[in-house]
Amino acid sequence: MKQSKPFSAIILAADREQKDPVADFADVSCKASVPVSGRQMVLRVLDALAEADQTGQRFLAGPAINAVEQNQELSGLVKSGQVKWFAPQDTPSTSAFNVLQSLPEDVPVLVTTADHALLTAEMVDHFCSEARASDCDVIAGVAEYELLAEAVPGTRRTVTQLADGGYCGCNLFAFLTPQSRRAADFWRKVEQERKKPLRIIKVMGWLAVIRYLLGRLSLEQALAGLSQRMGLRVGVVRMPFAEAAIDVDKVEDLLLVESILAERQKRAPC
Repeated sequence: MKQSKPFSAIILAADREQKDPVADFADVSCKASVPVSGRQMVLRVLDALAEADQTGQRFLAGPAINAVEQNQELSGLVKSGQVKWFAPQDTPSTSAFNVLQSLPEDVPVLVTTADHALLTAEMVDHFCSEARASDCDVIAGVAEYELLAEAVPGTRRTVTQLADGGYCGCNLFAFLTPQSRRAADFWRKVEQERKKPLRIIKVMGWLAVIRYLLGRLSLEQALAGLSQRMGLRVGVVRMPFAEAAIDVDKVEDLLLVESILAERQKRAPC
């Protein structure tokens, strides 16, 4: 039976590094608080989730409590209960896992990031609707690199090159079933071994890694292999929005996002 309950939304908002270059550039305490076109990134993401039809409760994993208290609007949202704040954990996966453990298993969960400054309610609703329509336990949002390259020429993003094309992640993940919560634990294990390639290969499987390196692994084959490894049905939503694949990892990303938002503003009806 398909879920009809609204998605609970988790926003990962902690810095990965002790000194984030984007936060340093903007002279703020954490990346989530970096203003983009006059509004902090984390507030832009919370706005998109509040406007979306598919999402309900919002949970913020990070930033540190002092950063929340320094932000009057964000602090007000937390104090009023409109947003529930969780202390950041050591890594994004452990932060997501920590919040997931507190949520009822029968509620679908959307996970995104505070640096997804171009996120819109339309993107959120499309992703959640497509995820609901799938027969999967876990869904990730991806965008075809060709779509991104055409819409934003010259942009540099991380691309997973598979036999049937290149794909960029969109920082959108859906946990749709009670058993899907195991995926967060799998994510933790991979993240713990990220600096040990041989152990990651052991987790992911030698055959899949070799086929990927030889350029023979398709997206469907990759998903099938991952599903088998995790004991879950893993799928993707191909996002038709190029901007869904743009987050703010570097200062050049911040400048790009500023320019895109300026163009949006020009096109907006008066």
